[in-house]
Amino acid sequence: VQLQASGGGLVQAGGSLRLSCVASGRTFGIERVGWFRQGPGKEREFVAAIRWNGGTMGYADSVRGRFTISRDNAKNTVLLQMNSLKPEDTAVYYCAADPYDRQYYRDYHYDYWGQGTLVTVSS
Repeated sequence: VQLQASGGGLVQAGGSLRLSCVASGRTFGIERVGWFRQGPGKEREFVAAIRWNGGTMGYADSVRGRFTISRDNAKNTVLLQMNSLKPEDTAVYYCAADPYDRQYYRDYHYDYWGQGTLVTVSS
């Protein structure tokens, strides 16, 4: 499985961005896709996850109500719509895929990772 994340950029606080994660290869083996992020000087943290066949699994408390994860079945793509962005959302965002049904908020349960896309939110 290969993952390609895109959509990052520079945005002012209060603005919006939409990240995309396109999966290719043996996608039939994917159970769920998660978004994680790593801010400057911080550890990587969970953002949101969704089942590959649909159905949101969960959000981090810090983004719930502002971010929405969704799935475009026809395009093998998982989207992360980010609204009301804050400077603390600044991070490199990674999408990851897991072929098993494990704890979706644990990054070590994900076997496949995209290259990351940088989101910078200015105050």
